[in-house]
Amino acid sequence: MTAHRLVQSLAWFCLAAILVLSLVKPALRPVTILPHDGEHAAIFALAGLAVGFGYPKHGLRNMTLLTLFAAAIEIAQLYAPGRHARWIDFFVDAAAACVSVALAMLVGRLLPRRSG
Repeated sequence: MTAHRLVQSLAWFCLAAILVLSLVKPALRPVTILPHDGEHAAIFALAGLAVGFGYPKHGLRNMTLLTLFAAAIEIAQLYAPGRHARWIDFFVDAAAACVSVALAMLVGRLLPRRSG
């Protein structure tokens, strides 16, 4: 497996983990030492970096889709027992994902390109 495919796999794993952890019962969700907003920012930043590096030619599309994903997660939580949708979670998630995609795009432009 190439490094590029590995990063793409990491991106999809992060998105799947976000989906599952956002919808399971709160008692099943792991808790870290980070504050609530920090947990949200960290996982969406990791996902944004992985998506940004995994699909580098689609920055605007990546940001748009990750923002829609963050919105969909919050809407889905309205129907998940014990979960709560919050505007601040959506904003933190979308901002972390978009900033991370932008960072991946910037790093991608600064790194020398490998030929064939």
